[in-house]
Amino acid sequence: MNIPVLTRRSLLSSLALAGALPLAACGGTSSDGGSEAGSAASGSYRIGVLQLTQHAALDQTNEGFIAALDEAGIDYEVDQQNASNDQTACQTIAQTFVNDGCDLIFAIGTPAAQAVAAATQDIPIVGSAITDFESVGLVETNDAPGGNVTGSSDMTPVADQIALLQELLPDAQNVGILYCTAEENSRIQAELAVATCEDAGLTPNEQTVSSSNEIQSVVETMVGQVDVIYAPTDNTIAAAMAQVSSIADEAGVPTIVGCDTMVQDGGTASYSINYIDLGRKAGEMAVRILSEGADPAEMPVEFLDASECTLIANQASADACGVDLSILDDPEIV
Repeated sequence: MNIPVLTRRSLLSSLALAGALPLAACGGTSSDGGSEAGSAASGSYRIGVLQLTQHAALDQTNEGFIAALDEAGIDYEVDQQNASNDQTACQTIAQTFVNDGCDLIFAIGTPAAQAVAAATQDIPIVGSAITDFESVGLVETNDAPGGNVTGSSDMTPVADQIALLQELLPDAQNVGILYCTAEENSRIQAELAVATCEDAGLTPNEQTVSSSNEIQSVVETMVGQVDVIYAPTDNTIAAAMAQVSSIADEAGVPTIVGCDTMVQDGGTASYSINYIDLGRKAGEMAVRILSEGADPAEMPVEFLDASECTLIANQASADACGVDLSILDDPEIV
């Protein structure tokens, strides 16, 4: 796990310096030796941020969250922590935030949110980069959370992404669906992709990994069996997207992926939500909780709508795989 970084009113420098600054925590110590828990003692909200792992989509979610706090003009201190995709580290960090008396915890990624939710039923928790809060047990329902957890969902437009696959690759039949079994929200997206492929007359072929160590061998096997690879917004796959795309491009197998950052890291194309917008939405929810007294139990999970999605494609990957991007209607090309 990284050394905590204390940041006030800015995330950009902390992302660059993570692990380089002295230890700082959500709770301080008062002059009489007691604990300063939250804004009542310090005049500044204390926020713990637990990010599951480092990859571009989660980094952007983090950035958007901090931007929303800055735009609101509230006074805050934030303790940035990255668990490096380690569930034990998630649990340790979550308990530290609870012990330190944070006013609010922001959890980026499903396992991070689950660890924080298990550690406290009192401190407000805002999650993000989570596909379905309800199905993974973080809330009673997405419309009425009923506890101390709410946030913004990164549910992607799976049907639109499969339609994009068919538009770019009209002759494709066998679709490899790649995800990590350790991520419940990836399974949900994979199930949607399987159903969508079957409805479209395509043949889905699920291929899974349990950790990043298996990605190379699984993808090398996949490219000999499928016409195209579909990868949802899976944290393990996203973090290794450069590796996935390198193998796939060499074999001439395009990759249709769950988000824009995966395209930037080598995926062929996506119809994608914007993770900075996703994080900003979560940050706006946090501001309402901290400064307006909003109750997470009564704050529905928020979703980005189709108008906030972007068509994006990677020219180098398309060239390697023989994909003609000119048939697309005004895509963003990287």
